[in-house]
Amino acid sequence: MSASMTDVSAPAAIPAARRGVRPFYWSVRREIWENRGVYLAPLAVAGIVLASFLFALRHLPDQMRRIAAMAAELNATPGTPTAALALEKLALGKATAAVAFPYAAAAGGLMLTALVFAIFYALASLHSERRDRSILFWKSLPVSDLTTVLSKAAIPLLVLPVATAVVALATQLVMLAVATGVLGLSGLDPSLMWSRLDLGAIWIAIPYGLAVLALWHAPIVGWLMLVSAWAKRMTMLWALAPPAAICLFERVALGTTYAWDFLRHRLASGFTVGFTPLPAGQHSIYGAERADPAHLLANPGLWGGFIVAGACLAACVWLRRTRDPI
Repeated sequence: MSASMTDVSAPAAIPAARRGVRPFYWSVRREIWENRGVYLAPLAVAGIVLASFLFALRHLPDQMRRIAAMAAELNATPGTPTAALALEKLALGKATAAVAFPYAAAAGGLMLTALVFAIFYALASLHSERRDRSILFWKSLPVSDLTTVLSKAAIPLLVLPVATAVVALATQLVMLAVATGVLGLSGLDPSLMWSRLDLGAIWIAIPYGLAVLALWHAPIVGWLMLVSAWAKRMTMLWALAPPAAICLFERVALGTTYAWDFLRHRLASGFTVGFTPLPAGQHSIYGAERADPAHLLANPGLWGGFIVAGACLAACVWLRRTRDPI
């Protein structure tokens, strides 16, 4: 009797455990299907990057010959005075940076694309369904408002960073393969380029940097979604007007800029809290920074941002439940 009860209840326990996950999963799938720019926008930018890289490859063999000559000259003159040696190393570093720049530019361009897409997606996420009244259909389905809001928040905070990281890494691999082929056809040893490109560092920095930006910008995404759930029209204006009014009032009335400094820190300082600068005098084509997760997790602003983001998303759930279509 006990064994039969166990056999009957065990299969039922699996659907019960998945009951809260499956609606969220399919809601995220629906958001991706309705917003194909999540992967089309990075792919479009990657195509532009690859086209420009192919056009610039005609200079690569000459650049690598110059780097090889400079490295050989530097190794052949160990007794060079310190000032002259420093100048030679600086020139070699600039030449190497010129070769590595397209790889860093590809990553930076894709990150910027993800940031812009996230802003416009968050502003339209809850407003568009009220404007076209599709919310009436979606509310007829057995999916809670909480699940819907969280699935929409997952696009800029989870899906978009992952898609951007995959496209960025694939783009750089294609660039590296094409550059290797060009050097091989030019009679040069491709290992000379590989030894000069610290791609291992950037392949770690890309997903980490995207994760840092997603975590640091979570309250901004929450605010934009809150405006999307509340405003009837002109969501961009309503998103910008209150912060701008606070900054302007403080500057005119009090003569201080604490609000603007706070907003600027939240908008532009994601990398400074997730990375630490390299020592003075050192430079890097990959951002002159090193990953520092401990510094990120120890920052009070990160956890305060999570609280603000959670409050904004909770307000979004309430507004979606109570607001009528536009």
